[in-house]
Amino acid sequence: MHVVVIGAGIVGASTALELLKDGHEVTIVEPEQPGGRHAASYGNSGWLSPASIIPMSMPGLWRKVPGYLADPSGPLTIRWRHLVRLAPWLLRFMVAGSTGSKVERTARILASLLNDAPSRHAALAGKIGRPDLIHRKGLLYVYQDRVAFEAEAFAWRLRRDNGVSYRELSSDELHELEPNLSPRYSFAAFVEDGGHCVDPGGYVAAMVDHAVDLGAQRIHARATGFNLSGSRLSGVRTEAGIVACDKAVIAAGIHSKKLAALAGDTIPMQSERGYHVVVPYHLGKGKMPIMPSDGRMGNNPTLAGLRIAGQVELASVEERPNWTRADILLKHAKGAYPALSDISGDRSIDRWMGHRPSTADGLPVIGFSGSSEDIVHAFGHGHVGLAAGPVSGALVADLIAGRECAIDLSALSAARFR
Repeated sequence: MHVVVIGAGIVGASTALELLKDGHEVTIVEPEQPGGRHAASYGNSGWLSPASIIPMSMPGLWRKVPGYLADPSGPLTIRWRHLVRLAPWLLRFMVAGSTGSKVERTARILASLLNDAPSRHAALAGKIGRPDLIHRKGLLYVYQDRVAFEAEAFAWRLRRDNGVSYRELSSDELHELEPNLSPRYSFAAFVEDGGHCVDPGGYVAAMVDHAVDLGAQRIHARATGFNLSGSRLSGVRTEAGIVACDKAVIAAGIHSKKLAALAGDTIPMQSERGYHVVVPYHLGKGKMPIMPSDGRMGNNPTLAGLRIAGQVELASVEERPNWTRADILLKHAKGAYPALSDISGDRSIDRWMGHRPSTADGLPVIGFSGSSEDIVHAFGHGHVGLAAGPVSGALVADLIAGRECAIDLSALSAARFR
C-alpha cells in the first residue's frame, strides 16, 4: 500500500521505517527540517528511561493548582490569561490522577510502551548507521538524602511493580559514578537499564535520511486535511497539493489535534511547553544522565554540551517563550554542579522552548481514527515521546498490516475520549 506519514518527529520517523520494512510505499509529509529546532524531538532531555511511567497528574494535585498559578518559578506554571481555555483540559487532567488506582493503571500502560525502550533504540540506531548516538550506561535519580527518596515511595513502588529494576546508591557510590555532582546529594536510585541519546535532533534527522535511502519520498509541506469518500481514504491534502494514498498516519505532534478533528476525533490535548538550556563543556561537564529530585529536570551529557531539560508551562502554542523558565533550569543546574556556580549571562549557553503534545489522561493516542480505519493516530506522547517512538512505530505498522499488536491498544484509542 501507499502510506502517507504526516510528521517527521521521532514517532513519524519510526513509523516510516517500520512501514518500509513491511514493503509499503511511504511518503513523509513535513514542512520543516526533520530534527530541527522547531520540534519536540529536537529539544527533549534525551532520556530513554523505562522508569518514566509516573504520570504528571497524581492524587491531591488539585490542591496545588492555586500555588502553581501564584508561583512563576515553580516546576509547573499556568499563564493566567489562558486559564479559561485550559480549564476543561485541566479538569480532565486532574481527574485522570485523582486516585491511586487510576495512577496505577496509567503506569501499567506506560510501562508496556517503555519497558524495552533503551534496547529498541540501540537496535534502531545500529540499523540507521548511528550507534554512536545511543548510550546505555544507566540513569541516576538523585536525592539529597534517603528521606527525600522515601517521600516518593509510591512512585518507586509503581516502578518496581511494573518491572523497573533499580539499585539504591550511597553517597560514595553516587559520586563515583558522577564526580561532577554537588556533595549535597547523598542518595540515588540507579536505573541500570536506562539509556540516553546524545543528539536527539541529529538522531531523528538520520532516521528520516535512512528512510529516504530505503525509498521513502519527502514532501516539504504542511498537511491540511483528507480526501474521504465515506470511510475510504483516497488522499492527503497538503499545501503542495493532494497526495494520493491508501492509508495515512497522523504523527504531527502538537499539530495532530487539528488533523485528528478532521478525521473525526476531538482529542483533549494541550502543549506542555518545555524548556532546555545547553551548557558548553568548556563551562562545565556532566558524566552521567541525572535527574535531581529538587529540580525535576533531566540533565544529559550530549554532543553539544550538558543539556538541562524540564519545566511544564501551560499556555497556547502561539504564545512567545518565557525565557525565565530556562533561567530557572540554569539556576537548578548551578546548584547541582559546583563547576557551574559562577557562570552568568554567558552567550554560549543555548536556550530552547518546545511543545510536548500532552493528552489530558497522560497517555498517547495510537489507533484508528473515528471516521476511517484508513487513518491511524500516533501522537500525544507527552513526556515520553522519544523513548516510546520506536514501539509506537511498530504498533502502527501492525495496525496497518492487520497483525495482532504486541500490546492491547484499547486504552490508547481515540474512542476513550468520545
